Amino acid sequence: MRRRGASRVAVAALLGVNLVLPTRPEPVAAAGFVEAYPVMAAALRAAGPPYADWAADGRRFLTFDPRGDGRAVEVLGDLAGADRIAVLVPGVGSTLADFDRGLGGVTRRAPAVQAGQLYRELRATEPAARVAVLAWLGYDPPDGVLTAAGGVSARRGADGLGALLRELAARRPAATITLVGHSYGALVVSLAAADAPAQVTDVVSLGGVGAGVQRADELPGGRRFWAAEASSDWVRRVPPVRLLGLGFGRRPGDPAFGARPLSTAGVDGHDGYLVPGSAALVAVAAVVLGGGDTERVGDAR
Repeated sequence: MRRRGASRVAVAALLGVNLVLPTRPEPVAAAGFVEAYPVMAAALRAAGPPYADWAADGRRFLTFDPRGDGRAVEVLGDLAGADRIAVLVPGVGSTLADFDRGLGGVTRRAPAVQAGQLYRELRATEPAARVAVLAWLGYDPPDGVLTAAGGVSARRGADGLGALLRELAARRPAATITLVGHSYGALVVSLAAADAPAQVTDVVSLGGVGAGVQRADELPGGRRFWAAEASSDWVRRVPPVRLLGLGFGRRPGDPAFGARPLSTAGVDGHDGYLVPGSAALVAVAAVVLGGGDTERVGDAR
């Protein structure tokens, strides 16, 4: 009994807060393009409040499914004409119910809010740029610390995200795509990038738990890998190990991982990377728009 209890404590320490496996397998919603907008708007209206209000406000979705924890992929900007596309993937605990309000009612955690902040930053930085931002809740993230840790949900999410990336590449072959993952979402985008089309040029980890590889240069395809890890982010306390299928190895924010650093000035905690006024928000926008202006992107440490 004592050994079993010690094992549980070790697993909890390894995982940190909110790093878990999913409780059940579920299919990921299929990818779509702009022709999905009216179909999804009808589904939003049929689902009633608050989703009907989203349709009434003219918001556009590639995917909407209220069943279970829910799925949603919202588009900001003109996806059909975009030359620069950013796809944001949230982490543990994200559900459709929190898509707008944020986990625990904290709005800065909301995928829709984060996507909106990045889109506004992109437009403010280069008003003439043809950009689109997708808030991608197209998978079932792990729910909490009471289940075991691992990458099963991330691999399932990466499969679904990969389908969308292939669709985007086919519809917008001249566009460049930047993947942005927060926390557990960083693992999802990294796994998806390993087999993504060439249009995916950059991968960004914000407080990421892992990347499926131990060094940035191990990511296939020669894609640029960027990472931000604030000094106040609890993810720094997660041990960079993988043991018996548990844990995620070296964090993207660990200097030994070799990612290109993003500035974290003004970032408070684990959920402050994309808030207005943070250097990380400016840096991510710079990556999406150009992918390499080091003076604008800055230094994370």
